[in-house]
Amino acid sequence: MKILKFKLLTVAVLFNTAVQFGLVSCSDDPGVENYYTSTSQYAADYLMSDSKYSQYVEILRRATGEKGTLRLIELLGSYGSYTVFAPTNDAVNAYLAQRNVGSVDELSKEDCDTIALNSIIENAYFTTDVNDQEYPETNMLDQPMTIASKDAKDIDPSQSGLVMIINESAKLIQWDDSVSNGVVHTVDKIVFTSTAFASDFLDNDPSCTLYSSAIKATGLNELLSKYKDANYSVGSDSIDWTNDALVMPTASEYDNVAYPEHRYHKFTLFVCPDAVLKEKYGITNLDQLRQKAHELYDPVYPDDANITDDKDRRSALNRFISYHILNRYAGYYNLTAVDGPSSTLAINWNRRKWDIADWYETLMPYSILKCSYPNGSQAGLYINRRGVQSRADERGVFVRGAKVTPTSEMGISNTCKNAIYHYIDDVIAYDQTTQQVVLNERMRLDASTLSPDFMTSGARGIYTKSSYENGKYGLWDNTSNHNNKNTCLGFKAGFVENFKYDNNTHLHVRPRVLSFWSYQGDEVTILGVFDFSVKIPPVPAGTYELRLFTCVEFDNRGIIQVYIDDVPQGIPFDMRPGGETLFGWKSDTSLGDEDAISSFDKSIHNLGWMKGPKSYYSASSESGGTQGSCFRDLNRTIRKVLGTFVSDGKTDHYVRFQQKLSSLTNAMNFDFLEICPSSVYNNEYYAEDRW
Repeated sequence: MKILKFKLLTVAVLFNTAVQFGLVSCSDDPGVENYYTSTSQYAADYLMSDSKYSQYVEILRRATGEKGTLRLIELLGSYGSYTVFAPTNDAVNAYLAQRNVGSVDELSKEDCDTIALNSIIENAYFTTDVNDQEYPETNMLDQPMTIASKDAKDIDPSQSGLVMIINESAKLIQWDDSVSNGVVHTVDKIVFTSTAFASDFLDNDPSCTLYSSAIKATGLNELLSKYKDANYSVGSDSIDWTNDALVMPTASEYDNVAYPEHRYHKFTLFVCPDAVLKEKYGITNLDQLRQKAHELYDPVYPDDANITDDKDRRSALNRFISYHILNRYAGYYNLTAVDGPSSTLAINWNRRKWDIADWYETLMPYSILKCSYPNGSQAGLYINRRGVQSRADERGVFVRGAKVTPTSEMGISNTCKNAIYHYIDDVIAYDQTTQQVVLNERMRLDASTLSPDFMTSGARGIYTKSSYENGKYGLWDNTSNHNNKNTCLGFKAGFVENFKYDNNTHLHVRPRVLSFWSYQGDEVTILGVFDFSVKIPPVPAGTYELRLFTCVEFDNRGIIQVYIDDVPQGIPFDMRPGGETLFGWKSDTSLGDEDAISSFDKSIHNLGWMKGPKSYYSASSESGGTQGSCFRDLNRTIRKVLGTFVSDGKTDHYVRFQQKLSSLTNAMNFDFLEICPSSVYNNEYYAEDRW
C-alpha cells in the first residue's frame, strides 16, 4: 500500500524510555541500559557502528529497488524519518540456512530487495505509537506491517510474560532505539510480508476453509487477483511534498499536496470461521453454506432463487460471499473514525447518543453495509449493527450485528499483497433485516470513504509531517511553500473510482485535524473551475433525501450548481456566506424552548437547509482531549438539502457539483453526504433527531 517515495523534512523525534506495561518479556527485556538514543547518528550510522548488524547492512547495500537506482544506505544516512526492523546476524544466518545459501553474497539482487524493503517504513513509529494493531503506513514494498503482543509461552514454553511480534513472525528483542532520522527496532528473524494474492491467501488459514472454498466456487478468486493499475502514471505531477507549486490555498490555510506513485486495487474480507458456522448454524460443508445463502437471499430476490451457477453474480452463494468483501483496503481501526485503542478523535462525538459509524459498498452489486463502533459495555467494531451503545436507538430499534475480531486477537497474519481479512462472529447478509431495519436510518457517508482509492492509498487518516508535533493528527499550517506540514494526497482525473472529473478539477484528501470544523476531522477539497460527479452509494429501494454537510463562510469558497442524475436542483449554492445570511441561522439558545427549536428546524428544512449534527464537536484545541464547539451550534457548519432521488435498489445514481466562479483558487469543502430515507425525514410519528 506504500505509494509515496518521499523524504520528509527533518523532525525532532522524542525518545520514549518507557515501554508500555505488559508488553515486555521477562526473559527478553534488554534493560533500560540497552535502550539507545542518539541525536547525532542517522539510522545508517547506527547500524554500521554495531557488528551484529553487519550482514543486514550488506543486504541494504545490495538492494537497489525496482529501477536499480535505490541507495538504502544513503537514504538511511540522510534527512527523513524511518522505522527500521533490523535483523541480527544470527537472524540472517538462520534465513540463509533455511535457503541452503552459504552467504549474503549468494543472495540474488531480488532477494536483497525483498528483505531490505520489507524492513523499512518511511515514517518513525515507536512501540508506544502502535500498540496491537496495523502500522498506519506500509513498508517500502507497499505492504502492511502489524505489531501484536503475544504470550511468550506460545512461542517458547520455557518463557513467560509478553513479547512483541512483527507480522506474526519476527520478535522484537531490542526496540525504540532512537536515531536522528527515526527509530531502529532489532528483530530475531527477517521480517517478511505475504506475496500471495487475496484469491489464495485464505487457503493458508485452516480455520476458514468454507469461505475459501466458496470464493473459488463463485469465481470471485479471479476478481481478487487484481492488484496494480498498469494504466496509471503520475506523469509530470509531484509524487512528494517538495514542490512549492503544489502548496495550495484552502480556507484560511494552505495544503501541501503530493500524488500516489502507484495505484493499487485491494480488498477487505470479512470471514466467518468454520467453527462459528458449525456452532451457530450446523454448517460443515459447502452445500450447507449454499443452502444458508438461499435462506437469506431467496426472500429478497425471489426471481433469482433457481439460479444454480455459483459464478452467476445473481446466485445466492455469489451474493453471500460478495457481500462479505469490500473493494478497498481497510484495517480494523480504519473502518470507522475510532482510529486506535485510545482514539483521541473519538472524543469529538457524543457517544451516549451516537455510535460512530461509516457505510461501504460491497462487491455484491447494489449493496451496502454499515460498520459501527459503539462505546460502553459492548464496545468494539460491528457490521450491520443498529442502536446506541448497548441499547435501542431513539426509535426503539436494536440489532446487534456481527462483531469483528481485533487483528491482535486473530493469532494469524491477516494481510497479504492485495488484501486484509477480518474474523467476524456471525454471517452478514444484505437480507430483509439489513435492508428494512438496519439501513432504514439516516446514513452519513464521509467523503473520504466515497472512493476505494482514498482508503487503499492511505489518504483517509494519513499521518502528516505535523504528526510529530501533534500525535497522529495534523495541524493548521499557513506556510505557502513545501515546508508546509499539512501534507495531503491528491488524485488524478480518471483514476478515482466512483468520481468523474476532468483536468480542470483538482481533488485532494486532507488529513485529520482535531480542531477544524470537519466531520471526522478530514475532508475532500475540490479546487479550480471544477465539475465533478460522485456515484451515490447504493441503498435499498425507497425515496431518499440527499444532503451535503460542509463548512461555509470563507471568502475562497465557491458557488456551486448541483445536479442529481443530471437534473439541476434549484439555484446555485453560494458557499461564501455563513448560515445567518444563507437561511437566517439562529442558535438553539436564542430560540428558547423545544417547540420554538423544532419549529425553526422545520421551517429551514422546508427551505432546503439544516443545522450541523448535534452529535459531533470539534476539539477544544489542536491537541484534542476535550470537546470544543458542537457543529449544531456553529453558524458555518451546515447541511444543504440537495434534493431527492428514488432508488429501485438496482440502479446507479449520481450527484454532480459544478463551480460557477472562474477563479482557479476557489474551493469546495466536501465533508460528507447524508442519505436520509423518507421514513426518517417525513415520518408523522417521529421527528428526525438532531444528532
